[in-house]
Amino acid sequence: MSKWPTTALRGKIHVKHGFPFKGEHFQSSGTYVVLTPGNFHEHGGFKRNAEKDKCYSESFPDEYLLNKGDIIVAMTEQAEGLLGSTAMIPESGKFLHNQRLGLITAQTGEVLPEFIYHLFKTFPVRDQIRRTSSGSKVKHTSPERIYDVHVPLPPVKEQAAIAEVLTTIETKIALNHRINSELEGMAKLLYDYWFVQYDFPLSAAQAAALGKPRLTGQPYRTSGGPMVFDPQLKREVPEGWSAAQIDDLVPVGKETVNPSNAPDQVFKLFSIPVFDRSGTYSLEKGGAIGSNKFVVAATDLLVSKLNPWTSRVIYPPEDSPMICSTEFVVLQTGAAWMKNFLYMVTTNPQFIAFCSQSATGTSNSHKRVNPGVLTSFSFGYDTDVARRFGEIIHPMLLQRQINHQQNQELTTLRDWLLPMLMN
Repeated sequence: MSKWPTTALRGKIHVKHGFPFKGEHFQSSGTYVVLTPGNFHEHGGFKRNAEKDKCYSESFPDEYLLNKGDIIVAMTEQAEGLLGSTAMIPESGKFLHNQRLGLITAQTGEVLPEFIYHLFKTFPVRDQIRRTSSGSKVKHTSPERIYDVHVPLPPVKEQAAIAEVLTTIETKIALNHRINSELEGMAKLLYDYWFVQYDFPLSAAQAAALGKPRLTGQPYRTSGGPMVFDPQLKREVPEGWSAAQIDDLVPVGKETVNPSNAPDQVFKLFSIPVFDRSGTYSLEKGGAIGSNKFVVAATDLLVSKLNPWTSRVIYPPEDSPMICSTEFVVLQTGAAWMKNFLYMVTTNPQFIAFCSQSATGTSNSHKRVNPGVLTSFSFGYDTDVARRFGEIIHPMLLQRQINHQQNQELTTLRDWLLPMLMN
């Protein structure tokens, strides 16, 4: 049992309300980003949604421009489990303190803000905040209610040691996320050059055919590579290329397994909720899985049928046994280069728009695209160029996968350590 004294936070911290930034001054881009509860992970931590940024174009009081290391808390439960979640600001001079958020600062030398940041991730604290909240549909808390939360409080030296351990793990997780974002950005940029702008590198034979062998390795279209009109794609493509559909290149896997027939077997299970939460898989015993699942091989690619405007494409690791929800279409690529190429095709905005337009269903929140329609997506294709592209980006996607796996292990370690260190 903990020997730390249990005490209320009143008098030890201060929670400051944010500024009521006006919606008419929000823009999609700009210098300053207005934070919302959407910038918090439910379990705690800062979530950056760059594509959903709300930037502010008007003047504002300087005191509401946050600094690196500031601790903010979600005062409104915009999504289930979000109330009381804390986040640490990653950089100075960019993020704005909005009114639905509280800025936590220490009032005395008894507490460290970085310790409070991790303390607010624990169940006892979050449970107290939720039980004292107001509102029937959308829960709200206030500084006064937070001050009444009781916590075990160790000496400052121990607070610092605990915070250092947990922050080190989170820093590594955040670094892996940034590396993965850069790797995927590089792969997407390369895909755009090669298969949208058709500026893939000229081969020696192509350069010779142009009578300019010195152009070997230079961008095809920019260097004057011949283009022809394709009636299926209704656009020009490089000479020698043709229109291809996903189902022209790879079959769809339909082999199923009932995991309950192997109750003690541990499966790597890819499902929509787990992917949305962590971007990877969960480990489940067969006896705990009550329905048939698709069998997944290392070279398969999984594309979600559900709400295709929310892109969910899974790049499985190179191990087994793996299974997935029947909400996924299993593309049996058969080779790493094809898996890499089709990963970029199925994460491309053109593919996402195509599937979104074709999704059907009675509920706006649960629409699905038919697998036959999904795999009929057409694009310009050349086997040699696609193979070369897939081989070039393989180290990028492989490292991305390794980082995903490492983050899952680090997250498990952090979640195991958190309640132990806080008691």
